[in-house]
Amino acid sequence: MAGLSAMEKKLAEYKCNTNEAIHLKLVRFQEDLEDDNTTFHPEFSHQVFGDDEVAFGYKGLKILLYYIAGNLSTLFRIDYTSKVNENFDCVEADDVESKIREIIPPGFSTSTDDFVSLLEKEVNFKPFGTLLHTYSVHNEEAGEDVKYQIYKADITCPGFREYHERLQTFLMWFIETASFIDVDDERWNYFLVFEKYNKDGATLFATVGYMTVYNYYVYPDKTRPRVSQMLILPPFQGEGHGAQLLETVHRYYMSSPAVLDITAEDPSENYVKLRDFVLVKLCQDLPCFSPEKLKQGFSQDMVTEAQQKLKVNKQHTRRVYEILRLHATDMGNAEQSRSYRLDVKRRLMGPYKKKQREIAKMRRCLRPEELTNQLNQIDINLQHKQLEETFQQLVSDYRRVLERLAQA
Repeated sequence: MAGLSAMEKKLAEYKCNTNEAIHLKLVRFQEDLEDDNTTFHPEFSHQVFGDDEVAFGYKGLKILLYYIAGNLSTLFRIDYTSKVNENFDCVEADDVESKIREIIPPGFSTSTDDFVSLLEKEVNFKPFGTLLHTYSVHNEEAGEDVKYQIYKADITCPGFREYHERLQTFLMWFIETASFIDVDDERWNYFLVFEKYNKDGATLFATVGYMTVYNYYVYPDKTRPRVSQMLILPPFQGEGHGAQLLETVHRYYMSSPAVLDITAEDPSENYVKLRDFVLVKLCQDLPCFSPEKLKQGFSQDMVTEAQQKLKVNKQHTRRVYEILRLHATDMGNAEQSRSYRLDVKRRLMGPYKKKQREIAKMRRCLRPEELTNQLNQIDINLQHKQLEETFQQLVSDYRRVLERLAQA
């Protein structure tokens, strides 16, 4: 038993955390290849390497996935200092290469020299599709404004299909439940963010992030665009590109009379916060959201105006209303604060009222002992506590939106 334990300890040395082993780069200059500051790592790798996010059979494992910054031509290479089957008989290492090949498209380089040759041709790369928006972000380190552009593309753009196959591989590392889409479905729209930068006197473009939107049919003659995937690549996160992208997409669809409203598929908590900011920014100047009307409560005028002018649905409009009403409310004033709290809690009470209706039905249908058993599962005091906690968390989230809006 002791011998087995010693063997297990030795084999455990050949386990590698794949989030740490995977080295990602967006390469602009040849010197980036050796610069550790340009390397970043996945947040997730379970969709490729399993829930434990471990590769067995290697010491010092490095999975190099380097992308040319613009067209995302790829260098894939595996390095390690030792492999388990070099030292132990009848023990096989995981086939890491096959797992990576399942998600990256063919045509990648395995030689650094080949990759550098492709890098020299990067000057020929231009963004796909139609330019929708240009904006600047001040770079403190460089002491200058950096220009960015957002484009709308579709699968008919020459070269875009192959580019998208390379781009979507990032989803596996940064979206927890990512999946690849069927690009042959013509209802998909693609929105791409690029940075403009200079290299040897020429203007080049670097991929910053993207969004995919599926246009659902709504009877009889409308469409409902649904955001499916959105990713800003890690080197560009925290600079406001997500908000620029989402607002640009909203403005694109706002101009179409065929669009009913814009939704999102299974939105993450971060996406909801981003959407709150963008929708409040868009809605704040609508007449129906004036401070006087906000204090009168949520109205059908708000629903109608937000839907017709900005393609915002009722549920999202209600959230915008609560954020803007908080802005218009003096929470230090007892009467205003109480009015706001009750207004929001009335909406939050929805699930609890549903439970009460179910109890009323049970009173008519269940035997006394069965009813008692059901009622024992309902703690009214706990419900009130949960309601108050939910309200306080909402107010905290809403304040962060308003703080960001004040800085915009």
